[in-house]
Amino acid sequence: MVKVGVHVSIAGSLDLAVDRASDAGCDVFQMFSRNPRGWAYQPIAPSVAEAFRSKIRTTGLLPVDHMPYLPNLASPKPDIYEKSIATLTAELERCATLGIQYLVTHLGHHLGDGMAGGRSRVIHAINTALKDSAGSTMLLLENTAGEKNSVGSSFEHIRGILDGIGNTERVGICFDTCHAFAAGYELRTEEGIIETLGQLDDAFGLDNLRLIHLNDTKGDRGSGLDRHEHIGLGFIGEEGFRQILHNRVFSRLPLVCETPVDERRDDRGNIETVRKLAR
Repeated sequence: MVKVGVHVSIAGSLDLAVDRASDAGCDVFQMFSRNPRGWAYQPIAPSVAEAFRSKIRTTGLLPVDHMPYLPNLASPKPDIYEKSIATLTAELERCATLGIQYLVTHLGHHLGDGMAGGRSRVIHAINTALKDSAGSTMLLLENTAGEKNSVGSSFEHIRGILDGIGNTERVGICFDTCHAFAAGYELRTEEGIIETLGQLDDAFGLDNLRLIHLNDTKGDRGSGLDRHEHIGLGFIGEEGFRQILHNRVFSRLPLVCETPVDERRDDRGNIETVRKLAR
């Protein structure tokens, strides 16, 4: 069976995220370790860290952390860039405190001064954060949807960043299906999936894939639109996800749905849909 879960809230206390993930029927879950919409954060109390670790041991769930929204590792603005590096470093430290194996990060936007400059800043930011943080948490670079000035929407962009990383043992890839499809990669057919994975393998190797963000999309292929949809109800569609989930590259990896919660379906409903399509 596939290992699947969703993004859950930490409201009330970090360890309550584990309870929410368990209640939703998750095998794996993703969270923000702090308020994702601000720069400031509170340190993790030792009692909270121990409660989190204890619940992970009891449930056997795989926790994944995600970087907050504000940091931009490719920013040419010095104040934003320095705060982004500091946030990445701190988030890696928080993962070490909580015993979290993976931290997912977007690669940012170069804001119009060119891909080369943006890529160079991302490389410097990652090298600095990895050097200045303790622990063994692996940083997962997430592909983007092809928005204007985005870094990481093509496999070649990501390869260029990996080539500049010093400690490659602490860096892997998070593949987002919505983002890849919006950036132009085909995921609706067996042939399209094989071609996409072939391009990925040529660029940086399938072994670097560690996590899948399993999301349908409200934008058509190549739209550059980063808007997630319930599994099977978007442009990738139910048959597309059936093909994805029957591909052994995808099915062997942890799957996290970052899908809506509305009157049509909740988190548990998307998890059940994934498991049904995977059978």
